[in-house]
Amino acid sequence: MRNVFVLGLDDFNRHELRSISEAESCRFVGLLGYDEIVRPESGEIPFEKLRRKAEEQLDRHGGSVDGIIAFWDFPSSAMAGVLRNARGLPGPSNEAIARCEHKYWSRLEQREVVPELVPAFCAVDPFADDPVSQLTIEYPFWIKPVKAHSSRLGFRIHNESELRDHLAEIREKIGFFGRPFGEYLQHVDVPEEIRRVDGYWCIAESIISAGRQCTLEGYVRQGATTVYGVVDSIRQGKHRSCFARYQYPSSLPRRIQRRMIRAAELVMQRFRYDGGPFNMEFFWDPRTDRISLLEVNARISKSHCPIFRLVDGAANHEVAVELALGREPQFPHRQGEFRLAAKFMIRVFRDGIVRRMPSAAQLAEIRARYPEARFRPLAEPGDRLAHSHHRDSYSFELGDLFLGAVDQQELLAKYDDCLRTLSFEVEPIERDAA
Repeated sequence: MRNVFVLGLDDFNRHELRSISEAESCRFVGLLGYDEIVRPESGEIPFEKLRRKAEEQLDRHGGSVDGIIAFWDFPSSAMAGVLRNARGLPGPSNEAIARCEHKYWSRLEQREVVPELVPAFCAVDPFADDPVSQLTIEYPFWIKPVKAHSSRLGFRIHNESELRDHLAEIREKIGFFGRPFGEYLQHVDVPEEIRRVDGYWCIAESIISAGRQCTLEGYVRQGATTVYGVVDSIRQGKHRSCFARYQYPSSLPRRIQRRMIRAAELVMQRFRYDGGPFNMEFFWDPRTDRISLLEVNARISKSHCPIFRLVDGAANHEVAVELALGREPQFPHRQGEFRLAAKFMIRVFRDGIVRRMPSAAQLAEIRARYPEARFRPLAEPGDRLAHSHHRDSYSFELGDLFLGAVDQQELLAKYDDCLRTLSFEVEPIERDAA
């Protein structure tokens, strides 16, 4: 048995790990708790303290440490790299991971190899005497911290007044990721021109969110980039900033997918990224045929794992595990039960108190009709949505529903049927947030 340590291992992903070919020969051991590394109950992320605790946990285990994987956003993805590199385990260097994690550094590197895919951008210090004077791009644009995820503190800015209003909130809350990101960067050989742009800085970027969005799931091993799946991302809400569903496989034209894959090869080579999985998000505007690169993540997408299993026959945890053990992934292709699958994100666009979530009887009813269905609740009755971790700047997520189908018509019909069965109730307490 090989011991593979999993940062923030929860029951939902433990279930997905059982579907991979390595499940019978690996022991999956949780490394740091979900409430420590993913959704900290303390309200803060003490990166160095957590790193030391993880090292102690690995030392106390008593058995071999054969691999370490992560499928959550920062700090998990960065933490996995630091722990692997300290022990000489297979995986990308800390610097390669940081080129993905640090949004400003990442853009500078992307611009060197795929400039036509990169929006105009600039770094902004929200604590400067006059942050507005640092802008080198035109309105409108998006502003966000150089380290955040799930669109936290990401705002679409149309004029100087909006910028100044949102900068006040950014200054108040940016430390949640900014402080631990600074601690993480102490483990990275950061170029001098990047070092001043720490976790308390932001990046402003021209708008690229036109047309259709998708995500490439891939990996790099021994210098060769492999993309094993392309997932469509369907958006909704104000500014189309919120995800409605992820749908696999993508319906984008093959020629567009090939262009994106070639761009991914160039970017990961530039990052000197090797021995690990990644996902890369793009936009394609059918009107202009332009492709734009949104971001790169140094991990698999946990959100895609169940839909890969439904279509291909295994969760893409398999790729992360094989690479962590120093092996070439042998990921199955179209060996699942369904031709199409999706993760639906059930959202509301106003703050409120959760009064009702689906009951066990309701969940049993939809599973009886659709045995592949899996529902993951992200809220509980009594929760105040404004305090939820599962939110962005414009919406609040109540739960995720995974379904498979033979085609999109059946997929959407199944989803509508499930919504008629499942009960969600939120008592609004503020004006519409979207």
